[in-house]
Amino acid sequence: MKTVNIHEAKTHLSRLIEDVSAGEEVIIARNGKPVARLLPVIARSRPRRPGQWRGKVCLGADFDAPLPPALATAFGAGE
Repeated sequence: MKTVNIHEAKTHLSRLIEDVSAGEEVIIARNGKPVARLLPVIARSRPRRPGQWRGKVCLGADFDAPLPPALATAFGAGE
């Protein structure tokens, strides 16, 4: 893993992209603190198939019903 500052990342972006394409992870830092991470894009081994979970997942009839007041408060509702 390589860490570079923002100025260096802007100046050498093409080289950093080559490094990432080769599998290396690059961290971009501002004032020595990491702010972004460049990672290679990993291609899916097989394409997504829409609807593959059809009939396998069931939602309760009250799925979108309001939460009980105590639970809503615990989650910060009304703040």
